[in-house]
Amino acid sequence: MNQATLDFIREHADDDVRQLALRGTKQSEVDLSYALDQIAGRQKAHVKLPSWVSIDGIVYPPHLSMEQCSSEATARYKASIAGKGALIVDLTAGFGVDMAFIAQGFQRAVHVERQPQLCAISSENYRLLGLNHVEVVCGDGVEYLHQMSHADLLFIDPARRDEHGGRTYGIADCTPNILEMLDEMLEKADRVMIKLSPMLDWRKAVADLRKVSEVHIISVENECKELLLEVKSEKLKVKSDAPSLRVVCVNLLSDGNQECFEFDAHHPLPSSSTFHFSLLTSRFLYEPNASIMKAGCFGLLEQRFGAVQLDKNSHLFVSDQEIAGFPGRAFVIEKRTSMNKRELKAALADIDKANITVRNFPMSVAELRKRLKLKEGGEVFIFATTIANKGHQLLVCRKKT
Repeated sequence: MNQATLDFIREHADDDVRQLALRGTKQSEVDLSYALDQIAGRQKAHVKLPSWVSIDGIVYPPHLSMEQCSSEATARYKASIAGKGALIVDLTAGFGVDMAFIAQGFQRAVHVERQPQLCAISSENYRLLGLNHVEVVCGDGVEYLHQMSHADLLFIDPARRDEHGGRTYGIADCTPNILEMLDEMLEKADRVMIKLSPMLDWRKAVADLRKVSEVHIISVENECKELLLEVKSEKLKVKSDAPSLRVVCVNLLSDGNQECFEFDAHHPLPSSSTFHFSLLTSRFLYEPNASIMKAGCFGLLEQRFGAVQLDKNSHLFVSDQEIAGFPGRAFVIEKRTSMNKRELKAALADIDKANITVRNFPMSVAELRKRLKLKEGGEVFIFATTIANKGHQLLVCRKKT
């Protein structure tokens, strides 16, 4: 890239990209399209790929690829699952974020991607990252699979958009079609790791693929980001082992810690309680994190932590005892009120702003906030929900410290 373009990128590194695009530049030697991609990419990388921002020369892809690539947090988690080995092959490597972290545990790595622009970007970035053992192959992942020999791990992240740009969520609707490739992938590799949309029903995905041994539901700061499935070849399975399906619900936190909850889905999961309890004795409220909500293992939460759901469809838990290690947010219940006007007025008399959450409740957050005449924010948390045998209720809480 010419010096004028590099100078433009440095000069406008923190500027609004949309305004830059509108203003343009009078310098004909500046490649404005490339410069805008680099400025926007680096700004997004501050949040998504923080360790890359300080590396001078890292090249960022166009907007869509930057939006779709993994975050550093999820890539590091996948690397921890992938472990170590001789060869990792990523059949749909894209911009290469996942490969950049997973490859660190392998002696050799092959990055396969159809788009020449992304291949060129990745080749340069791997060099800057010191990943000289990663080979970039510009080609079709399915064709590469047909001709490749053995690998320890195959990684694949099928495109989840149709030819019109619309999102697809079924495995059979993704490109390439994993269902048609799985048998061959298991012939060519000991393990296959499949990254899918968090919108996908993990139970249906497991049923469709039939051979899944692990499911990882990955959230970052309580936002569900990825569904990761692992399939092992038959030679890695011990015949004496009972069939198991390990489901891991993980919430990655900004401080580097994680909330983790796992279970074997091949074992019958306990059903939820009959919701017979007294709210008057419940001092603490617990809200499961996004990965737990996606997994739907609510009866198991009750069994392990001794908490009780407020209602079958509310998915909020209460306890009269403080619970250590609950995978989610914890609150102290200060007040309870029905939607009766007189009760509401008394309960909210000293509150002018609050954070509102609705679960299994006939009003949206915006509608309820307008009804209650409360500003947003503050240290008060109001959970509007339905409680078994008690109807619609508001629980006024503060975060447990």
